[in-house]
Amino acid sequence: MPPYGFLSSDVILAQICTIRLALTLMSNMNKTRQRELTGWLKLQGSLAQRWLRLSTLLGLISGLLIIGQAWLLATLLHALIIDNVPKATLSHYFILLIVTVALRAVLMWIRERVGFMYGAAIRQRIRRQVLDKLEQLGPAWIQGKPAGSWATMILEQIEDMQEFYSRYQPQMMLAVIIPLLILVAVFPINWAAGIILFTTAPLIPLFMALVGMGAADANRRNFIALARLSGNFLDRLRGMDTLRLFHRADAEAEQIRHASDDFRSRTMDVLKLAFLSSAVLEFFASVSIAVAAVYFGFSYLGELNFGSYGIAVTLFAGFLVLILAPEFFQPLRDLGTYYHAKAQAIGAAESLLTFLDAEPDRSNEEGQQSLPDCNSVTIQATDLQVISPSGKVLAGPLSFTLNPGQRIAIVGHSGAGKSSLLNLLLGFMPYQGSLTINGIELNSLQPASWRSHLSWIGQNPQLPELTLRSNILLSNPKANEADLQQAIKRAYVDEFLSHLPDGLETEVGDHAARLSVGQAQRVAVARALLSPCNLLLLDEPTASLDANSERLVMSALTEAATRQTTILVTHRLEDIDGYDQIWVMDKGQIVQQGNFATLSQSAGPFAELLSNRSAEI
Repeated sequence: MPPYGFLSSDVILAQICTIRLALTLMSNMNKTRQRELTGWLKLQGSLAQRWLRLSTLLGLISGLLIIGQAWLLATLLHALIIDNVPKATLSHYFILLIVTVALRAVLMWIRERVGFMYGAAIRQRIRRQVLDKLEQLGPAWIQGKPAGSWATMILEQIEDMQEFYSRYQPQMMLAVIIPLLILVAVFPINWAAGIILFTTAPLIPLFMALVGMGAADANRRNFIALARLSGNFLDRLRGMDTLRLFHRADAEAEQIRHASDDFRSRTMDVLKLAFLSSAVLEFFASVSIAVAAVYFGFSYLGELNFGSYGIAVTLFAGFLVLILAPEFFQPLRDLGTYYHAKAQAIGAAESLLTFLDAEPDRSNEEGQQSLPDCNSVTIQATDLQVISPSGKVLAGPLSFTLNPGQRIAIVGHSGAGKSSLLNLLLGFMPYQGSLTINGIELNSLQPASWRSHLSWIGQNPQLPELTLRSNILLSNPKANEADLQQAIKRAYVDEFLSHLPDGLETEVGDHAARLSVGQAQRVAVARALLSPCNLLLLDEPTASLDANSERLVMSALTEAATRQTTILVTHRLEDIDGYDQIWVMDKGQIVQQGNFATLSQSAGPFAELLSNRSAEI
C-alpha cells in the first residue's frame, strides 16, 4: 500500500490513460458531430442548387477571363519591351484588355448578387423551419428559455449562415477549378513553373485545415455565450423596475458584465483562429510566388536552363506565369477567408439542429384529420392527464363533458392546473387519456383546423407593432367594415378611439406602448369577438386591470359568452355568478362542480375560496 495521501504509479498511469481515452472519445464525438452538422448544412443548400450552380458558372467564366487578361497583358509587355512593336499596332489588344477587365467586374457583381440570393433562399427556408417548429412546440415549451435566446437563434444565428452559402460553398468548387485551369495554361508554356505551383498548392488547404480544426468548436461556444448574454440582458431589462426596488441593480449589472466579458473572450478566440488561418495562407502563397520569381530571374541570367521545353525562357512566359501566380492562389486565399464562415455556420447549426430535432412527446404527433364544419362543439374527456413538455403530469386525471353553448368557469388556487387545461384545449400541450372533439380525438386533428374554431383571450394581451385596425383584423383579415365596427363597439374600444391621434390608424407602438393595459385588453377582446368561434377560452382576462377597465371588459365578455361555448379561468369569484357550471380545481383535479348558488351554500373548496375572498375584502 502506498503511503496515505499518495497514489501508486499504476493508479496514476491508469488515471492518465482514462483521461486520454475520454479526451479521444470527446474529440471523435466532436468530429462526428461536425460531420453531421456539415451534412445538414449541405442538405439545406441542396434545395436551392440552381443558385449555387449559377454562382459557380459565373466564377468559372471569371477564371477564364483571368487567363485571357493575363495572356493579353503578357503579350502587350513582350511586344513593347522585347519586339519594340509600335503602340498603334497594338490598339486592338488594349481594347480587348479593357473589355476583359470590364467583363470581370460585371461578372463579379452578378456573382455577388447570385450568391446573396442563394444564401437568402436558404436562410428563409431555415427560418421558416424554426418558426414552424416553434408553432408546433407551443408556448409552454418556448417559455423554458429566455426570450433573448430565441431572438438570437431566429435572427443572428440564421443570419450568420449567409456567408457559408453565398461565399464558402461556391468557393469550394472554384478553389479546385480555377487553379486547374491556370495549370492547364501554364504547363504548355513552362513545366517548371507549373510544378512549383502544383506542389505548393496542396500545402495551403492542409495547413488551413490544421489551423482551423478548433474553429467550429470556438464558434459554437461563442454562440452559446451570445445566447446566454442576450437572454440575461433582455430578462434584466424587462425587470429593471423590480431590480431597482429590491436594490439588485448593481448585482445584476455585475452578472451581465461577466457574461459580456465571457462573450468578448470567446469572440477573441474565434478571431485569433481566423487571423492565424489568414497568416498561414499568405505565407505559403508568398513563398510559392517568390520561388517562381527566383526561378525566372535565374533563368534570364542563364543560370537555369530547364522548364521551357528546350527553348529560351521568354519575357512573355515570365510575365504570364507571374501574373497568373497570384490568381492561382487567390481562390485558395478566398476559401481561407471564407473558412471561418463554415466554422461559424457549424456553430450556429448545432443549436438550430438540436432545436429542430426536439420532440417533447412523441406520443402526441400532429393529426391529419380536419374538423368538419359545424356550429357547435362537444368536448368529452376521459381519464385525461395534461403532460408538460418534460413529461411531468400537470393536471389529471380529468373526466368531463362540455356541451354546446355551456358556460364553464374554472376556479382554484394558483398552480391547480387551470391554465394547463386551457393550453391543452388550445393544442399546445401533450396529453394522455382521451379528449374528443365531436367524437374525434384531439391529437388526430390538424392543429390549424381545430384552432379555427377557437377564440382566446389571455391576461397579457400581445399586440404587434401595427396599427390598431391591423391588430384587430389579425383574427379575421377578411372582415368587412361593419363587422369591424361592431366588434369595436362590443369591446368598448370606441370609448378611447377619439383620444388617439389617428384613430384606428394609430400605431400601437412596441409592446402596445401607446395604450394603457386596460385599452390593450379591450383591443384583444375586440380581436377575439371579430372572429366567429365555437369555443371561447378566457384565461384571467381581467388580471392587472383597473376597476373601470375590468368592468368594461367583463361586460363585453359576459355578453360574448352567450353566443358560443365558453370556458373562463379566473380568480375573481364575483364575475362567475351567471355561469352554468363552476369547476373547482385543486392539485390538477376537478374536486367540486355545480352552479354558483349550489356551491356557495355547501361546504367544500368553493365555500373556502368565497370565505377567503370575503376576508381579503
